[in-house]
Amino acid sequence: MKVIPMYLPQFHVIPENNEWWGEGFTEWTNVKKAKPMFNGHYQPRIPLNKNYYDLTDVKSIKWQCKIARDHGIYGFCFYHYWFNGKLLLEKPMEILLAHPEIDIKYCISWANHNWEDAWKSSNKEPKILIGHDFDNEDDWTDHFNYLLKFFKDSRYMVEKNKPVLVIYIPNIISKLNKMLSLWNNMAIENGFDGLTFMFQSAMSYHSKGWNRTPFDYGIEFNPGYVNSKKSIVFDFNLMKYSHILKNFFGIKNRLFKDRKQIKIFDYDSTWQKILELKPSADNAIPSAFVDWDNTPRVQNRGSLYNGASPEKFKIYFKRLIQKTKNEYKCDKIFVFAWNEWAEGGYLEPDEKYNFGYLEAIYESLDETNELNND
Repeated sequence: MKVIPMYLPQFHVIPENNEWWGEGFTEWTNVKKAKPMFNGHYQPRIPLNKNYYDLTDVKSIKWQCKIARDHGIYGFCFYHYWFNGKLLLEKPMEILLAHPEIDIKYCISWANHNWEDAWKSSNKEPKILIGHDFDNEDDWTDHFNYLLKFFKDSRYMVEKNKPVLVIYIPNIISKLNKMLSLWNNMAIENGFDGLTFMFQSAMSYHSKGWNRTPFDYGIEFNPGYVNSKKSIVFDFNLMKYSHILKNFFGIKNRLFKDRKQIKIFDYDSTWQKILELKPSADNAIPSAFVDWDNTPRVQNRGSLYNGASPEKFKIYFKRLIQKTKNEYKCDKIFVFAWNEWAEGGYLEPDEKYNFGYLEAIYESLDETNELNND
C-alpha cells in the first residue's frame, strides 16, 4: 500500500510572507504562539527536541525523508504554489530535485486557490494577497515547462508512464479541460503517455456540473470530505476558502461571518464515518487524517477534533488499509498530513507523542502485510 502524506513547504522565510505577516514569518510562527483554548486542549504543539527546522536546509529535508521511509511512507505530495509565473515556497521541492541521493518518491498538488489574509480575525471579506488568472493560456505552457523537470525525475510518481499531478480545486478553472488537454499533449511530446490527473478538495468532490472525465482519480480528502458530504456550507476544513464557496454557490455573507466560538468535532465518530463510507466512484482514492486543530492560525474562530492519539490512529488506519484493499480499486492512501503543524495534522514526531503516529503507520502496514510495496 502506498501511503502518501501531504507536505506543506511553508517552513522557510520568503519576502512575501515577511511583507504580509511580519518579518521572519514561517509556519512555526503560528505554532509557537499557540495557546490552549480550554482545559485539556493540546496546545502548543512542540516538535520533538524543539526541532523547528528550516526547509532551505537540505539536512532537514534529508531527515524528513529518512524517517518517512523508515516508517513505511511511500512518498510525499508537495503543495505547489504557482500564480501565473510567480512561485511561492518552491525551495524545498527544488532542493529535493537537486539532491537525487535523497530516497523518497513524490508528486505535486497544485494548491490553486488565492492567497488571502483570511487568518486575521475580521468580519470583512478576506483581502486577496496574490491571485490567479486561469484564462491566460500562455501561462499554461509556462507552468507545464516548470513542472517538467520534476516529472522527469526518476523519483517522481508515475502511473503507466503518466506523471501524477493533483489539482486542489480544479472546478474553479473556467477552461479546465482545454488546459488539461494541452498539458497531456505536452507530456506526450516529452516522452510520456500523458499525465495522471487527480483532484483533491471536498468542494470539488461534492460540486455538481463540472466535467471530471479528464481526471483519472478523485481523492476523498478527509476530514473535509466526510464532514461536508451532505452539506452545502462545507466543513471548517474549507472555511479558509469561503470566498470561493460563496462565489461558487452564491451563498450570502451572513453564513460565513467569523465564528466567535471554537467548533469541536469528535475524532472517533468522524473516523467511524470514514470507515463506513462506500467508495464514491471506481476511481476514488481514500484518505486518512492524523488530527485537525487550526486554532494556532485563527484562535477562537478555529475548529478541532477531540480525542486524537497515536493508539486510536493506528486502529483506524489499519482498518482503512483493509478497507482500501477490499473495496477500492487503487493501491494508495493519501494522508492529512506530513507537517501541517498549524492545522494539527502531522506525522512528524512531537514532544508529547514522540514517533507515535509514524509508528502507527509502520505497524499498520506491517500487520496487514503491506510494507515495502513500491
